[in-house]
Amino acid sequence: MSELVLGLDTFGEVPVDDSGAPVSQAAAIRQVVEESVLADQTGVDVIALGEHHRSEYAISSPETVLAGIASRTERIKLATAVTVLSSDDPVRVFQRFATLDALSQGRAQAILGRGSFTESFPLFGYDLADYDVLFEEKLDLFVKLLDEKPVTWKGTTRPALQNADVFPKTESGRLDTWVGVGGSPQSVVRTAQHGLKLMLAIIGGDPARFAPYVDLYRRAADQLGTTAHPVGMHSHGFIADTDEEALEVYYEPHKAMMDTIGAERGWPPRTRAQFEAEVEDGSLYVGSPETVARRIAKTVKALGVGRFDLTYTGGTLPSSARLRTVELYGTKVVPMVRDLVEG
Repeated sequence: MSELVLGLDTFGEVPVDDSGAPVSQAAAIRQVVEESVLADQTGVDVIALGEHHRSEYAISSPETVLAGIASRTERIKLATAVTVLSSDDPVRVFQRFATLDALSQGRAQAILGRGSFTESFPLFGYDLADYDVLFEEKLDLFVKLLDEKPVTWKGTTRPALQNADVFPKTESGRLDTWVGVGGSPQSVVRTAQHGLKLMLAIIGGDPARFAPYVDLYRRAADQLGTTAHPVGMHSHGFIADTDEEALEVYYEPHKAMMDTIGAERGWPPRTRAQFEAEVEDGSLYVGSPETVARRIAKTVKALGVGRFDLTYTGGTLPSSARLRTVELYGTKVVPMVRDLVEG
């Protein structure tokens, strides 16, 4: 069994300073770089950056930020969470990741997905009516590019390619590639069909309900004759020195974030009772290092996953609190989870 991988994810939310005022988006990007350097120094395995195109988030080009992180780190893997492949060009995505892989000496990870928000579609001229076909066709092309050989491809969402060779090549010969899935069985089977790694986004409810998706991925890979890689997952959370501090610091930013999303999707406002229920038995990992480590270990064992990423920047958290979460995760949570799962 391969060693458990423990990472951190951020969507590049704009934090607040000590006075409670939002920092600039430029400062928010620089903060993510500093957090990633700290994660590298404290033993975190992966840092994964999300792609968004709206005011609450500073990162619209995660590979560019990851390239900056690559220049200041030594061992941490550099991933996206996710790259919205549907509204991008697979050739350019491959080239950006191959370039990042070169700069980081093989540490790049592409995590591809549809995205939980849809603002990139109108921004780049895509019709949401083509939501499914855009991802299916572009993923199909990207998988062909992974072989790093001349590609001949034809679809309906971009110009055809005829014996097209794409550069740069990677030194390993293949990019480490995952597909981010929110809970669609069809998406799980598609990931297995392409022989790619599966990353589950578990952002609410009992995480154990995703066990059938892990099983489906493995059964589909077996039936299709592809490789069933260790499955990854990510969920939101926050760490402070005590459970009480973590709950009080995290609740208001988390509620504001969820209420903003909910207003767009027709969800009711989040209550304190719902928040506490998610912390107790759901998919929010909030508390002291000991509390968070126990809950992560419990989830890892229940689902049999090989990777857990904590999305540590939910809402407009203070910059200092984010840095403290990264520090506690790397120095305390990571070794405790390993002891609980592998010991």
